[in-house]
Amino acid sequence: MMLRGNLKQVRIEKNPARLRALESAVGESEPAAAAAMALALAGEPAPPAPAPPEDHPDEEMGFTIDIKSFLKPGEKTYTQRCRLFVGNLPTDITEEDFKRLFERYGEPSEVFINRDRGFGFIRLESRTLAEIAKAELDGTILKSRPLRIRFATHGAALTVKNLSPVVSNELLEQAFSQFGPVEKAVVVVDDRGRATGKGFVEFAAKPPARKALERCGDGAFLLTTTPRPVIVEPMEQFDDEDGLPEKL
Repeated sequence: MMLRGNLKQVRIEKNPARLRALESAVGESEPAAAAAMALALAGEPAPPAPAPPEDHPDEEMGFTIDIKSFLKPGEKTYTQRCRLFVGNLPTDITEEDFKRLFERYGEPSEVFINRDRGFGFIRLESRTLAEIAKAELDGTILKSRPLRIRFATHGAALTVKNLSPVVSNELLEQAFSQFGPVEKAVVVVDDRGRATGKGFVEFAAKPPARKALERCGDGAFLLTTTPRPVIVEPMEQFDDEDGLPEKL
């Protein structure tokens, strides 16, 4: 049995505007096509198509890097470990040209150029930034010269031997801080995390390092209550990673 009262007749006419609305719905997403179809059948005009996004060729898409994101928790800034040696510089390079080479890596705290010998030094804010600058700029051609960039040898670094197994990084730093500000103190461990009896101390300047060398060379320098004097020597530097050596 048919229930005619529930049926509704829909009158379809050949209206060009409605046909265009139906045709434009083809190829759109399903929700958009369904909406356009419903409006066309109900006799309502289709909504205007959204305007395409405007192109702005003059606007550059870029991003800003927060330099602090390259700092490890508790890391000291502008240390000797952030200092780069730059060799094979043109003899006519200016300080501004030199700084411009590194401007994308943050503000330096030290810039030095020896034009006669064709080298310079620059100190960046963090070790990570210095590593990035070294990787990107080493071998760069500047006025027909390939730049040679290495980490500057640490002229205030000492090797400490005969350490007791109970000596930690903190104890090592505390013991050598009596000679002057210490930037880094590390007890070297093996693959299993066991102390090797060796470590290194990096001072902020050369005078404290010389003072530590003299003090430890004159007599026994004990870090613990055990009679185990440490042996202190200038840290050996290697030219494959480091630059121009500096004597204490």
